[in-house]
Amino acid sequence: MPRRTATMLASTLMLIALLCAGVFIPVPYSELSPGPTVNTLGEHGGEPVLQISGHKTYRTTGHLNMTTVRVTSADYRMNLVEAVYGWLAHDDKIVPHDTLYPDGKTEEQSTQENAEEFSQSQESAKVAALNELGIPVKSWVIVSTVLKDSPAEGRLHAGDVVKAVDGTAVKAPDDVAELVTRHKPGEDVVFTIITAREQAAAEKAHRTATATQDVTITTTKSHDSGRPRAIVGISAGTDHTFPFTIDIKLADVGGPSAGLMFALGIYDKLTPGSLTGGRFVAGTGTIDDGGTVGPIGGVEMKTVGARSKGAQYFLTPKDNCAAAAKDVPEGLTLVRVNTLDDALNALKDIRTGRTADLPKCTTKG
Repeated sequence: MPRRTATMLASTLMLIALLCAGVFIPVPYSELSPGPTVNTLGEHGGEPVLQISGHKTYRTTGHLNMTTVRVTSADYRMNLVEAVYGWLAHDDKIVPHDTLYPDGKTEEQSTQENAEEFSQSQESAKVAALNELGIPVKSWVIVSTVLKDSPAEGRLHAGDVVKAVDGTAVKAPDDVAELVTRHKPGEDVVFTIITAREQAAAEKAHRTATATQDVTITTTKSHDSGRPRAIVGISAGTDHTFPFTIDIKLADVGGPSAGLMFALGIYDKLTPGSLTGGRFVAGTGTIDDGGTVGPIGGVEMKTVGARSKGAQYFLTPKDNCAAAAKDVPEGLTLVRVNTLDDALNALKDIRTGRTADLPKCTTKG
């Protein structure tokens, strides 16, 4: 065999071997890409995304689209060829697998966590919108979760209302941890609660739950990366009673990042006129009960997904502005927001044509 032919054959075989290795050898990376975007003012799956009953609603126009990111599953093992393709693709992003699924988190655990965050974001969106409208919402501190094998297991339950700790009234979820950590590990702490069952029965009967009971729990020492402290093994949250029904119907979506757009959609449906003036506005951002907008992940993917559907403006959390502004899809204006009020003011500028007044994102924030 001529030397030139042998060299070409060897090179071809080596290339084939490298390609096979690239296809079959897994790499520790995951992929993010633009996901679906849904108009909170419209329908999804044949039914309205926002369904409000028991209060007057108004006709809406335009779009207030929430945006999503599609990610590879926890058990998907990307190969080298896919990773290289993703790195080269403009609209995709390749990140270390542990960034999305830390500490060996399973697909089931991730899905459950995303579902819980999505549910909480809906509650906060409702509270923020109603607060903005001056509509009272009843709120109280509850036990959100109880850790397995913790001192609180079997003593406290998810949904129990925490009225006081050691006789000190609890007004916010952070109060619970602050009062517990005043103790040393091994000391007793007394929770004054209304059980989840009693609270549910009271809500069903449209009465105020008043039957409290004291539960004494012996604290233990924390074992996380923080400073050792007394804990009982619960996390506290907030629950609400709304003066009328607000249902958010959106399946197969998780995480907290739609909070801002849900709040705007609710506000729009409960007020006369159109927030958008018929414009196509999309956005993202977490929201808390007080209306503060927080940053999210994958903002670059969300702007691409929004623009591909026709969005002209994108409401962007202030802390995501610098990242989003590095590569803005043509025809999309990034609007910086830090609160629900900021978003409402921006929408006023958009619908009245005062777009020069919009606080726009820059690579500096």
